[in-house]
Amino acid sequence: MKQTACIVLPTYNEAENVTLLIPDIFKQAGKITSHELHVLVVDDSSPDGTADVIRQFQAEYPNLHLITGKKEGLGEAYKRGMKYVMDNLGSDIIFEMDADLQHDPALLPLFVTLSNYGFSLVIGSRFTPGGSTPNFSMYRKFLSLFGNWLIRFFGGLPRLRDCTSGYRCIKADLIAKCDLNNLSTRGYSFQTSLLFELLRNGAKVLEIPITFPDRRHGSSKLAFQDQFEFMVNIVKLRFRKYFEFIKYGIIGSIGLFINLGIYIFLTRYIHWPFEGAAAIAIGTSVISNFLLSNLWNLRTEEGPLRLFYRLVKYHKIAFPGAAVNFAVLLAAVYELQMYDIYANLIGILCSIIVNYGMNAFFSWRELETE
Repeated sequence: MKQTACIVLPTYNEAENVTLLIPDIFKQAGKITSHELHVLVVDDSSPDGTADVIRQFQAEYPNLHLITGKKEGLGEAYKRGMKYVMDNLGSDIIFEMDADLQHDPALLPLFVTLSNYGFSLVIGSRFTPGGSTPNFSMYRKFLSLFGNWLIRFFGGLPRLRDCTSGYRCIKADLIAKCDLNNLSTRGYSFQTSLLFELLRNGAKVLEIPITFPDRRHGSSKLAFQDQFEFMVNIVKLRFRKYFEFIKYGIIGSIGLFINLGIYIFLTRYIHWPFEGAAAIAIGTSVISNFLLSNLWNLRTEEGPLRLFYRLVKYHKIAFPGAAVNFAVLLAAVYELQMYDIYANLIGILCSIIVNYGMNAFFSWRELETE
């Protein structure tokens, strides 16, 4: 007996597009030998009659399903759809797919094949080698690439090329492990929140290149609220790793006091020039942060060579933050005539922000894989 694969297709005012898309999807069903293909349309009470178009198609396609509800955002539509699929259709694979004809149904058999080979999350990527966005303006492409960089750098997600893609193939048992209740509900924010949750639950992920053209009919649903929630969600992603954040906060606070304490001692009691005192204080706090982090992660049995090697790697990650600390101090003292201790404190706080991003992107990811 075949397994079941189901495409969850959220819609709002997509009557013209689904008229073309639904037949194109079911043309691929015969090319998928391991699974029976179903489509669930989750329509947010579209005033253009999208649901009526789907009802007409249901007479021709028995594996086409429809649920409707009020408009609450893309995330809520996907949550309703995924719950319905798992509760009523028993799908082994669940697809995310846009209804605006920007996701090519011809890739569906490839997604399923890769899923059969052990990848629990396959992402159609616009930005991996071979992918393209042929009709994006320079500004739109910059926003997409910059948004993905923000997610990877500050959100702490792995080095995926397209964290906001809406074309995905996901194993249902992986979704069942995830807590979907508290995820953001709108556009890109939902996609990044879900991606984080899937990876947190052990997704084996692969990106494949896709071509992402402009939509043919209708208008984009991306609004200012989506962009605002996207920025807020980057912070929320990092706070979900609450233990990591608490650990960083404790170690960072100790490093702050060490930095300020040594700086004050050297400038007020030894009467060193503030530039040299700052360099010593910053360097000492970097080493203390490394040793505290090493102790926290129970790396007390490492040999001296291994410890030195890790210390060198840690300095590479910490260098941008240290440079920011020193540069802010010099600029505040020389250009703004600021009291040096206040200037150093501001520099330290700036370095903490930079170090947090660097650790999220490099150090902690390495620790998780060692």
